[in-house]
Amino acid sequence: MLEMAGLGEVAERAYRLLVRAAEAGAGELAGELGVGRDAVDQALAAMLDMGLVREVGGTAGRRYTPVAPDVSLGPWLARQQEAIDRARLMVDQLAEEYRGNMLRRDADRMIDVVVGRAAIRERMRHLQDNARDEVVSFCRAGHVVMSSEENTEEMDALGRGVRYRVIYERELLEEPGMVPNVAYGIERGEQARSAPYLPVRMAIVDRGVAVLPLVQHASGMTEPTAAVVRGGTLLEALIALFEGQWERATPIRIAGDELAPESVPSCPLDADELYLLSLLVAGVADKSIASQLGLSQRTVQRRINHLMGLAGAQTRMQLAWHAAREHWL
Repeated sequence: MLEMAGLGEVAERAYRLLVRAAEAGAGELAGELGVGRDAVDQALAAMLDMGLVREVGGTAGRRYTPVAPDVSLGPWLARQQEAIDRARLMVDQLAEEYRGNMLRRDADRMIDVVVGRAAIRERMRHLQDNARDEVVSFCRAGHVVMSSEENTEEMDALGRGVRYRVIYERELLEEPGMVPNVAYGIERGEQARSAPYLPVRMAIVDRGVAVLPLVQHASGMTEPTAAVVRGGTLLEALIALFEGQWERATPIRIAGDELAPESVPSCPLDADELYLLSLLVAGVADKSIASQLGLSQRTVQRRINHLMGLAGAQTRMQLAWHAAREHWL
């Protein structure tokens, strides 16, 4: 075990015996270890040079006692750990250089092209099933491969503790059934925001792989194609694109989600009012809100007027400004 420190087999056994016995002479050690006196003398000389043992003064004959292991071996272990850390850092740097060079030599390893709805659907299923930390995505209106309701893998991943951040295009929120679907996802832990327009459909898994269509508007007669991007500056650009859109997008909130402002004492809104305000600030039209929530348009307008009254606002713009100032969203 201590061979890495430079001890031979006899020296290590002698040192262990001294630790147990506290003190011994060379003859005693030779007898206990079953080795010749010369071998013990060499082992003791090596241990003296390394500071593992010291001679005991004031006794008849030459006797030895061990130095405390943490004192004698601790500094050596610290030096070994530093050497290992430097070696690990060098390995990481070499591995990064290797990956970069391989990508430059064989660029097609960075991008796979997947053709057909079934193949793209299967790839998305596999990526979400194997997600460990986070999935982020742009959801545009008019699904190509699967609808939000069909993406059951998200619910399974949320149950495993995978974080989801999703930006919904405003037009998508106006599609039948989308508002309840988004609310269900938020209840399960999804963080949702809305944007007036998104440049591309896209999903990024664990910041290591992205999937996005190569042709934005494929007709029903044409099989869609998607690019699967791994690593490199292209993936970094896609991550930056998402984060930039996320910062500008409008949060969608319902009471009970982890980011809802329930802890803010001044927030007077219940779950329905909070969700209605989220959709309103996201720019969803009154008619679409009414249809999605199963209400009449007049009821929606009455509830919006109620929110304006709570905020002391004369216009919807003032209501949005007040909601932002008071951290209702």
